[in-house]
Amino acid sequence: MVGILITFDGPDGGGKTTQLGLLAEHLRRSGRTVRCTREPGGTALGDKIRDLLLDPANAEMAARTEALLYMAARAQHVAEVIAPALARGEVVLSDRYADSTLVYQGAARRLAREDLVAINRFATGGVVPDLTILLDGDAATLGGRLAGRGDADRIEGEAAAFHAEVRRGFRELAAAEPERVRAVAADRGVDEVHRAVVAVVEEFLRRRAYG
Repeated sequence: MVGILITFDGPDGGGKTTQLGLLAEHLRRSGRTVRCTREPGGTALGDKIRDLLLDPANAEMAARTEALLYMAARAQHVAEVIAPALARGEVVLSDRYADSTLVYQGAARRLAREDLVAINRFATGGVVPDLTILLDGDAATLGGRLAGRGDADRIEGEAAAFHAEVRRGFRELAAAEPERVRAVAADRGVDEVHRAVVAVVEEFLRRRAYG
């Protein structure tokens, strides 16, 4: 059986990690085998690259360097974690994936989209999410959540204009691929957002006649 790849994406502060964990619990209660992972990271090598990418001390990192490091971590992630789990028929839930590169390094860093698409295809071996949950919401609400976390990493600490471009990029992505990318309002209570996520995922799984 071929598995299902569901990714969580969106601006920082949207609650991706929390919602991914809640969805994993829901799917496991339904008898499905679930693998949770994240980007950048998900592997020992990827976690080392993650440290480089998110360290505020690396403020001088060029946009192309940043993009290539994300791609390197992703290539290892797919080879070591995602592709084997899909081959076993599991549901893979990933906190961020290739869409983040198209938005953060493309829309926000202004790198050419066609270059990023091509390198993404190479890094992933063509593994595309079956469904992407885009968690977005009011900028002030998401920003307040970030502030509540304490010290920001290198990406979280970018200027407000950068994060505004990120939000715009994700909204454009959802408009361009409405069947795959499903937007869920994240500026609500955790339980309310979870119910909305479950509704989207269960409807998708019914259409796929999965499980």
